[in-house]
Amino acid sequence: MHDVNPELTCEVMSAMLAASPDCVKILSAAGEILYVNARGAELMGLDSVGDITGLHYLDLWLEQDRERIDHAVRQAASGRTARFEACCNNAKHELMCWEVSLAPFQAEGMPAQIVGISRDISEHRQSKIALSASESERQQAELRHQALSELSTRLFDLDDTSDLAYASAEILGRTLNVSRAGYGTIDPIAETITIERDWNAPGIQTIAGTLHFRDYGSYIEDLKRGSTVVFADAYKDPRTAENADKLKAISAQSAVNMPITEQGGFVAIIYTNHESAREWTSAELIFMRDVANRTRVAIERRRAEQELREVAASLEQQVAARTIERDRIWRLSIDLILIVQIDARIVATNPAWTRILGWHEDELIGSNLFDLLHPDDVESTRNEVGRMSEGHVAIQFENRYRRRDGSYCWISWNAFPNDGLIHAVGRDVGSEKEHAHALALAQEQLRQAQKMEAIGKLTGGIAHDFNNLLQVISGNLQLLSNDVAGNERAERRVVNAMAGVSRGSKLASQLLAFGRRQPLAPKVVNLGRLIRDLDDLLRRALGEAIEIETIAAGGLWNTLIDPANVENALLNLAINARDAMNGRGRLTIEAGNASLDDHYVQTNPDAMPGQYVMLAVSDTGCGIPDDIIGQVFEPFFTTKPEGHGTGLGLSMVYGFVKQSGGHIKVYSELGQGTTIKLYLPRSVQTEDVIIDHDSGVVTGGTETILVAEDDDAVRDTVVALLSDLGYRVLKARDAQGALTVIESGIPIDLLFTDVVMPGSLKSPEVARKARERLPHLAVLFTSGYTENSIVHGGRLDEGVDLLTKPYTREALAKKLRQVLAAQALRNEKATMAIESPLAVSSPEDVSGSTGKRRILVCEDDWMIRVSIVDILEAKGYAVIESGDAAQAINAFDEHPIDLLLTDVGLPDMSGVDLVKALREKQPHLPVIFATGNDMVSGIDLDARTRILQKPYGSDALHQLIVHSFEEQRS
Repeated sequence: MHDVNPELTCEVMSAMLAASPDCVKILSAAGEILYVNARGAELMGLDSVGDITGLHYLDLWLEQDRERIDHAVRQAASGRTARFEACCNNAKHELMCWEVSLAPFQAEGMPAQIVGISRDISEHRQSKIALSASESERQQAELRHQALSELSTRLFDLDDTSDLAYASAEILGRTLNVSRAGYGTIDPIAETITIERDWNAPGIQTIAGTLHFRDYGSYIEDLKRGSTVVFADAYKDPRTAENADKLKAISAQSAVNMPITEQGGFVAIIYTNHESAREWTSAELIFMRDVANRTRVAIERRRAEQELREVAASLEQQVAARTIERDRIWRLSIDLILIVQIDARIVATNPAWTRILGWHEDELIGSNLFDLLHPDDVESTRNEVGRMSEGHVAIQFENRYRRRDGSYCWISWNAFPNDGLIHAVGRDVGSEKEHAHALALAQEQLRQAQKMEAIGKLTGGIAHDFNNLLQVISGNLQLLSNDVAGNERAERRVVNAMAGVSRGSKLASQLLAFGRRQPLAPKVVNLGRLIRDLDDLLRRALGEAIEIETIAAGGLWNTLIDPANVENALLNLAINARDAMNGRGRLTIEAGNASLDDHYVQTNPDAMPGQYVMLAVSDTGCGIPDDIIGQVFEPFFTTKPEGHGTGLGLSMVYGFVKQSGGHIKVYSELGQGTTIKLYLPRSVQTEDVIIDHDSGVVTGGTETILVAEDDDAVRDTVVALLSDLGYRVLKARDAQGALTVIESGIPIDLLFTDVVMPGSLKSPEVARKARERLPHLAVLFTSGYTENSIVHGGRLDEGVDLLTKPYTREALAKKLRQVLAAQALRNEKATMAIESPLAVSSPEDVSGSTGKRRILVCEDDWMIRVSIVDILEAKGYAVIESGDAAQAINAFDEHPIDLLLTDVGLPDMSGVDLVKALREKQPHLPVIFATGNDMVSGIDLDARTRILQKPYGSDALHQLIVHSFEEQRS
């Protein structure tokens, strides 16, 4: 052992006290405060250290903690180290919380004294509370805090290291409500763990003894690297899947194994086991790390205390013991400790540099500190070192240091200069910054979602009333046009007024699009064909000075979108690009397949992983500045001069893409141009044939139409328009009134009803009741805002016809003829089916008889159910319908059934359970699941069982039924 120079030791101790970020006090054996360092006085808000010296130590603390703290002081005075956590008020009457260690010491020729080191943990507690997102999480955080307080007390009272380990395991197991918790020592060569004693929940067997890691998986390799091993389900984790049964047998289907290292070596683990699969939250892992650190420090300190007692027989032994203690603190500190010259040459580093940054002491000694710094932090650090060379102290100075693997770590430093050296203590604050960033990101996402929801609700209400007003204005203008025919001046004014109505309608539509409240009618389309069909329109809209290039990738997937809205979106993007290029440049429109993976989603949290069809619009314009690129989708935001745009074009595109289940991304570089990419969900269905119903001459009719509209002005205008078209018109002011007219027995061909009307009886319910009474009745809905009554998931329900307000006389006339013609075709097919019943489309091919096949339809959405029944009856099947599983079972008991067509999600039980119940009675019953997913959990697909993915067409449904019957016959 080297001789110790007492003067040098005093200098080093003084420097360490000055550089310490903690409050250091020296007490007499009776508890009188003899000394406090400058940092301690600053933390406690004291004007002078003299304000506290001479006081009794207990007078600083809250009344309820003094008995416990008095016990700690007496224990330290008797020669044993004591630890506790407690709170007190500082000089500014602010509550502060501390983690305190009291240790005895006695200098030669001096009476016995006590050294107290207090660490301020107030901010740490507050940050934990701030990160708790709900009352439940705050309660859990409080429970964990109480557990840590209990742990500190237990560790304070226990001396035996085995008892310390068991106390930690018991508190850990009870707090996390797991099956088992324990502490075990590791032999990394033999790859074994030795457990003296573990804590087990009632009914759980102990695993105390020696176990071989390889018997339970390959995760020992991760532990050797110092990584915490977490698996929520041993059967699903590749490291444990082959040995999952063994883990299950010892009640460890899920587990956390947290390694404990000493001097860079893997020496022990603290672990938790649970008998079934469970997720482990980040808060639980942080709590477990706190327990592990406190347990490790407590055990090491107990060992150190034992060593100190063994060498306390002589002064030389006492000096050696203190040296060992200082070395141990230096070695065990979880913070970086650094001694560096003013010229930035490193003199000494503690082992925490290896644990945190990966650098070994021999690599650091003599090197220049600035070589490890992030380039962006060199200048600020150089300035701070300059300040310290003038005698200033650095408090919580932050910069980034390079790890051995090349990554960077944020360190917060407290440093003090002394005799040409800087003594510094640094704490890794990377996780705190990540938590703060995650919290800020979550708050921003919540703010954005709340803003979108508020605007959506606002636009819905505005659109409903505004479109009603526009409808009154539009209808009366169109009626007025007949009265002023031949008056050129009056006709021109009517045309101008109608143009204003059109602009108002477009504004309301854009607001609805941004608020994701517009009713979409999605079709399966190929974007390549859609882009080619728009080529002429785009060239006319953009002008000859814009060079347009369209690129469609080979093997392009289909996508399920509203064709009209995607055309509008593409036109909006193209016009924005033209303006950005000042009418001259190159526009590239590209369609291709794209897959967004989990890595992409991590950096773009509003996206979902999966397969998409990507539509990109690129220009060679001026680009978008970085400071406004995050605002381009906000409503009414525009960089164009006043009067040259509403600022709703990109907002409409954003709302449409998000409502369609897609993702949008902007890439821009000033002076180079901008690319906006739309990611639209892939569809595996075949492309729909889109029919243009707006072509042809506008005609009226002689059918009888019942108009249900609560707005008097709108109702009067619609009645006048319909009468002008030749229809016989009946009217009702609400849904109940419409039902009364229907039940009167008056022949009615079509119900034309507003979606949103007052009263308990809603329009969709009126339509259902009307069709029950008049099976051949056509129904046409109208609204400026659907309020989700006939639109679900942003999409118009299958089989529903909607005319959006405001509409023109021509649009009304064409839509009426379209709906009446479609209903007439359904009526004709139903009549033919009654007169000439068929089993399927070709009875000889499938059934071999002329009897009808009976199909039981189970669907809780009445609009979808009515549509399915219409399709099947038109194909010649006998259909028995039910709205839930109970009705389906009753119908099955009363009628022979040839095939079951059912939804998966039913109100009283799942479709899977319904199938199992019916197949107990009829094992070979063919079943078709109609669902929005491509697979059904809990059932095997075979010759009896098929899936039809929503939305689907009548041909796809009929073809699948035919295949099901053919498989049954074969």
